Amino acid sequence: MELNGEQLIAAPIPDVWRGLNDIDVLAKSIPGCEEINRISPEEIHAKVMFKIGPVRARFSGKLFLSDVIPDKSCSMTFEGSGGAAGFAKGRSRVELSQVDGGTLVSYTTEASIGGKLGQIGGRLISASAKKIADDFFQKFAKEVGGEVVTLESDTKI
Repeated sequence: MELNGEQLIAAPIPDVWRGLNDIDVLAKSIPGCEEINRISPEEIHAKVMFKIGPVRARFSGKLFLSDVIPDKSCSMTFEGSGGAAGFAKGRSRVELSQVDGGTLVSYTTEASIGGKLGQIGGRLISASAKKIADDFFQKFAKEVGGEVVTLESDTKI
């Protein structure tokens, strides 16, 4: 599955960057987040409750940051397990750029999903992933003192 998009957040780049690296802001922004811990500057662990279609599961996951250019971009790899519900793993890239009205956050994500979640239809998973991303950005924008305007996103299986 691929999830690509852009979000305009009405806040300056340094505020958006700080928010993306602040586990307290992330905990309030990630839908279903129950726990989040920074293990090192490059590693974050989290527990998140997701409901996708008929499957509801608590995922324990790890996020590894790389290619970090402060106030500009970073790459991430992630892996998570939801027990019998399944697993997810993949990679993502986030880039920030200054535009009129605030900060443009561009992201690309490639993920593979297995287990019960992998048996759910691709359209339902894609729609759920897009909703989770949209919910994240709405909450995140409020946490960093701005608003979000959805520009466009593109989801592919």
